[in-house]
Amino acid sequence: MGIKFAVLLWLASAATASQAAKACWRNSTCDGLLEPSFAGPWDIHNFSPSSRFVAPRTLLSLPDGALVEEHDASGATIEAGSNGTVFDFGLEVGGIVSFDYSLNGSTTNASLGLAFTEAKDYIGRKSDNSNGGTGQDNALLFVLNRTQKGYCTMPDISLRGGFRYLTIFLIADAGACVTLRNINLEISFQPTWPNLRAYQGYFYSSEELLNRIWYSGAYTLQTNSVPGNTGRANVQTDRTGWDNAAYIGPGDTVLLDGAKRDRWAWIGDMGVAVPSAFVSTGDMESTKNALRAIFDYQSADGTLPKAGPPYLSKDSDTYHLWALIGFYNYYLYTGDDAFLQSYWPRYVLGVKKILSKVNDKGIVNVTGTADWGRWLYSTERSSASMLLYRALVTGSYIASWSPGLTNASSLRAHWTSAATDLQTSIIAHFWDESHGAFKESPNNTSMYPQDANSMALAFEVLDASDTRAERVSTYLTTNWTPLGPINPEVSANISTISPFITSIELESHFKIGRPERSLELIRSAWGWYLNNPNGTESTVPEGYLANGTWGYRGDRGYRFDPTYVSHAHGWSSGPTSTLTEYLVGLRVVEPKGRKWELQPATLEEFDRAEAGFTTNLGKFSAKIEVKNGTASVRWDTPVGTEGYVRLPGQQGVTVAGGRGSMVVG
Repeated sequence: MGIKFAVLLWLASAATASQAAKACWRNSTCDGLLEPSFAGPWDIHNFSPSSRFVAPRTLLSLPDGALVEEHDASGATIEAGSNGTVFDFGLEVGGIVSFDYSLNGSTTNASLGLAFTEAKDYIGRKSDNSNGGTGQDNALLFVLNRTQKGYCTMPDISLRGGFRYLTIFLIADAGACVTLRNINLEISFQPTWPNLRAYQGYFYSSEELLNRIWYSGAYTLQTNSVPGNTGRANVQTDRTGWDNAAYIGPGDTVLLDGAKRDRWAWIGDMGVAVPSAFVSTGDMESTKNALRAIFDYQSADGTLPKAGPPYLSKDSDTYHLWALIGFYNYYLYTGDDAFLQSYWPRYVLGVKKILSKVNDKGIVNVTGTADWGRWLYSTERSSASMLLYRALVTGSYIASWSPGLTNASSLRAHWTSAATDLQTSIIAHFWDESHGAFKESPNNTSMYPQDANSMALAFEVLDASDTRAERVSTYLTTNWTPLGPINPEVSANISTISPFITSIELESHFKIGRPERSLELIRSAWGWYLNNPNGTESTVPEGYLANGTWGYRGDRGYRFDPTYVSHAHGWSSGPTSTLTEYLVGLRVVEPKGRKWELQPATLEEFDRAEAGFTTNLGKFSAKIEVKNGTASVRWDTPVGTEGYVRLPGQQGVTVAGGRGSMVVG
């Protein structure tokens, strides 16, 4: 056949097996909510299936991927010698595939092959790659051994975390064929939820595209929330096939980086993923366990790993900083005092360790040089100092909210002072007045990275009122293309788009009062992917090239293999959080939302926009309607909380929790 397969012998039985409906995954604690917090017309945009068991929607031909017919559970016949048949699930899914089969014709050594892919470009007899080594994932092979009828289910070790397309083909003597019936997938993600559609947040606007994009980010985060024993085994360079039975973190559910790969708790990804998860699915348990997977493996000197087990490398100062920021985000959204008390000493040690890397210029000099995939031009790169500034500011917030923590008062004062000094040094050493942007490093006047410049605004290193902030925002737009911004720091050899860093850029434009720029980016970059028939049409991708192909990071660790790219990566879910927290403008500013804000970014880009989320204090929601030049704003928040409401062009007012409204004519 010219193809090397990973051969697995699967359990086959002569009798057809029936699947009993199960609400949660296997032996997971089934403690998720049964119903969404907010039911309404927006539910039509929720990609999540209504059952943990799903079937393909259509059958496609090979090699062209043309529609053959709607899927019929009563049977699909595949002939030996054919390319096989593609079963299209219609959206990103992940888990264990099972089916009944009936083999017809005289044949020996008949086998069925299964190959998986997220992108339609790669349908066929080989799976897209995910194992991290130089070997191919190839296909799973089920040896029939002359069994005429039986039932096939994938072994747990071969769980496929993310795919849309499943190709099944028959290897047998000429004239043989096999009929497959009752093909279904047991979804493994969001394992503790009996109702996969029970989101604790929502978004709904008068613009259909924005609604779909918001829910694609939410659904991506669901596919990234998985059982703690379904991670990718540590990379072996010569591996073929894949192994997704590794321990990646404690508890029943862990937030990882991507559905297909790497299937580890990469802590840098959480800077974007956690806010988006909070406002959409509301699942903070997966975040908590991902943080535990990092902080539980802290070194004695305070260094944090950049990912959880089995890949506990401690070679990234920026991911160390993202872990500290993720700690803050988790506590802000949950007010989990037990977690805070337990991990506070580790958090403080982590801050102390990274502060030791501030040099005599007053900026960070990284010694753990690994980063999010960008090219590394300097150990004094500006993004590291931006991240430290954010970590210090957010750390001081935690200390102020919880004065009973050990040394909270003195640490707050120390971190606040250090942040002020760092802010001064950042501007002194990285700001380029002639370019109107921040440099990659003090002596580099040829690189003005998207990451550091986006962080400067999103993290408020520059205040929105500072005239330099508008200049940075304008500089960032010079990298834009119809498919999103070219990222200079990863585009050394080929123009590349990073939805991760662009997610931070979205926040930066919103923060300084340029919402039209953020919305244009959301519509162009995320809208392009969601409407691309070769993608999943349901999730947000890790990255892609400016020419519209999938070869992200081909020259930066991905071995020029476009099939390796993840098409369901939570670090790219920025529109989900920013549309709620900035476009509608509803966000929590103290733990659990005991204090909150409602500051819509604009009243001019839509006729209607509303959003809501849930904390342990209750439900928070806001709705904006604009008609004939008059804007009506309503909100409903838990009694006992305190809010600050400010509409564009108006003075802000402090309000008590409960229901309220405001009209601007």
